[in-house]
Amino acid sequence: MAEVKAVLKKMKRHKAPGLSGLVAEIIQATGDIGTQWILDLCNGIVKEGSIPENWKSSVVLPIYKGKGDPMECGSYREIKLSEHAMKVVERIFEHRIRQQIEIDDVQFGFAGKGTTDAIFMARQMQENFIVKGKKLSSGFGIWRKLLIGCQEK
Repeated sequence: MAEVKAVLKKMKRHKAPGLSGLVAEIIQATGDIGTQWILDLCNGIVKEGSIPENWKSSVVLPIYKGKGDPMECGSYREIKLSEHAMKVVERIFEHRIRQQIEIDDVQFGFAGKGTTDAIFMARQMQENFIVKGKKLSSGFGIWRKLLIGCQEK
């Protein structure tokens, strides 16, 4: 139950609810009853191997960006209102998974190491090879050729 309480405590407040109207503040306000409900929900998802049916739907709202023609679709961005209970469960599962795996130093796109870091490192390596007059082969070019070849067939 401590795990659920910790996740609930970290949830952002005053966020729009999903279809059910249930927000994290309500779950937290119910104390041990809400915490136990989330825990039972997590265990049920693991046992059944599927998420509740109503979590497969969400509300998508267009939000005007504040610039451009309001009559053009491109002047809007979309926000998706998801179930708060689902977000809590997702964070619990993410926490459990991260405890079981180790993210290697060469993996990017995770907290602390964004994809821009990987691109920067690749460009740095490329420039070092050019300065030294050495050839640098890239796996990206090979994959690109393979993908284009597959599309043409």
